[in-house]
Amino acid sequence: MKSKLISSALGIIILIPLGLFSRHINWLPSETGDALWAMMMFCIWRFLLINRNLNFVAIISLICCYAVEFSQLITWQWLVELRKTFIGHMILGQGFLWIDLLAYTIGIACIWLVFRKIEK
Repeated sequence: MKSKLISSALGIIILIPLGLFSRHINWLPSETGDALWAMMMFCIWRFLLINRNLNFVAIISLICCYAVEFSQLITWQWLVELRKTFIGHMILGQGFLWIDLLAYTIGIACIWLVFRKIEK
């Protein structure tokens, strides 16, 4: 269990700067950052749901990512203002895009494979 916590925490620590840095590399598609964000969400959920199997963590992570993306269709003024802040933008994003759902799915599938190998 300790190794699962460590690998999840390391994933979070590594993926946050990678995701932020990915936005400054012009030749990378912007969806790369979305995939990395989803991978980080997987690591957070893995850390919180350490005793659950990886499939469950992947499903919860994907639901969370999709919920955040679909929440971008909500235009309540206070929510729009929150998304304009750095933290709000990093957590909630800005502007719904269908392609982001694909990026989240790919990111979670990739990190699920990594954790499957690590935890064997």
